Amino acid sequence: MTDADMDMEEENINAMVNRFRGYLPVVVDIETGGFNSATDAVLEISAVILAMDDGGTIEIEQTFFHRVIPFEGANIEEAALKFTGIDPFHPLRIARAEKDVFSTMFNMIREALKSNGCKRAILVGHNAHFDHGFVNAASERHNLKRNPFHPFSSFDTASLSGLVYGQTVLARACEVAGIEFDDKEAHSARYDAEKTAELFCSIVNKWKDLGGWPPRSN
Repeated sequence: MTDADMDMEEENINAMVNRFRGYLPVVVDIETGGFNSATDAVLEISAVILAMDDGGTIEIEQTFFHRVIPFEGANIEEAALKFTGIDPFHPLRIARAEKDVFSTMFNMIREALKSNGCKRAILVGHNAHFDHGFVNAASERHNLKRNPFHPFSSFDTASLSGLVYGQTVLARACEVAGIEFDDKEAHSARYDAEKTAELFCSIVNKWKDLGGWPPRSN
């Protein structure tokens, strides 16, 4: 094998499209008015696009964030507002209609898929089934075409950090991973999404540094 062939092989290994079987991990956090994705309001959403450098290390590339106007008839639990500290009816709150926010986010993700040569996005979240359910519900509610996310597969950083760091709570997992975490900033979709993204990158990069990627044949 020539040096050029070796360089090309290494470049292929160190490409996002090859790391997750053609899927692009997109970290999502949603703040809501309750736990029921079919009936409860989306109040904030953030999506973090990841990239891979030439050495195969993944890192944050860009962050999308927006406050969301609750859809007509949406349920909002008082307990949820107390937990997040969000006032969805504050007169100075800058928010957009749910359909517009999701359409814009989906377009951004599709552009990232194209630039990385990936076929579909895979949602990364802390307790990912929660955020995934709200993404799918909003997509169906507004009949949005070409939802970029895999319909049911996801990467859950609560499970991954439990394996790697022995912690399942986001703040505690970040602490063990050496990632700064401010409890006062938590429960903002942007902050939680970016911290979840840092945690996911830490786990994936740690696995690479330990020699787990690329896989070695026996």
